[in-house]
Amino acid sequence: MTASTLAIRGQSLTKIYGSGNAEVTAMEDVSFFLSTGEVVALLGPSGAGKSTLLTIVGLINSPTSGRLFIGEDLVTDGPAAKVNLRAYRRRFIGYVLQKTNLIPFLTAVENVRLALEINDVSGRAARNRAMELLKSLDVVHRSGNLPYMLSGGEQQRVAIARALANRPRLVLADEPTAALDSVRGRQVMELFRTVAREYGTTVMVATHDHRSLDIFDRILEMEDGKLLSQRHADISSRIAKV
Repeated sequence: MTASTLAIRGQSLTKIYGSGNAEVTAMEDVSFFLSTGEVVALLGPSGAGKSTLLTIVGLINSPTSGRLFIGEDLVTDGPAAKVNLRAYRRRFIGYVLQKTNLIPFLTAVENVRLALEINDVSGRAARNRAMELLKSLDVVHRSGNLPYMLSGGEQQRVAIARALANRPRLVLADEPTAALDSVRGRQVMELFRTVAREYGTTVMVATHDHRSLDIFDRILEMEDGKLLSQRHADISSRIAKV
């Protein structure tokens, strides 16, 4: 694997909260890599450490120890930030959560535009980019609707469009299908694969839902704060469902 294909690398990442008798190890000695354009499932039960790992990879939380690289850049070394985390997060990382957190008084296109305007993209350019994304995600016909007028699946599509607005290297999704039925949940998972293939974006999805694992390239399994395994998904079953 070359530096050009390596998107994310974690080395011995550990996260400890509290101290003394109140000390809790949420994640311990986790090492992994993600490649450019790869779709990876982060699998495990509630409390396994999935969300903790996502917040560290997403530069929301700092590890207690260990190192995180994005591309060739050392981003965090233990709790010490090696880059401007806020600027780096805005430029390189998109998020999709279980709750879409769309702004209720903004239309679909305005929700996507806002992510661009925060990064100083002009009004017309922001609108054009937002409409392009909504079209590619097959929800452009709902661009003028407020979130409450959209179905759960449509809201997630808008949230994915917002996450892609600034052409991030990495999209992180935390239980994005937990509130959806099996059909809509699979549609959202398939969207992540499409995003990775069409945009070259690396996608990491934390989930305990086993129904759509054939969509992923690799599966990382966590339990009790530790990474148990990293394995390729079942390629034959994935091909059979395409």
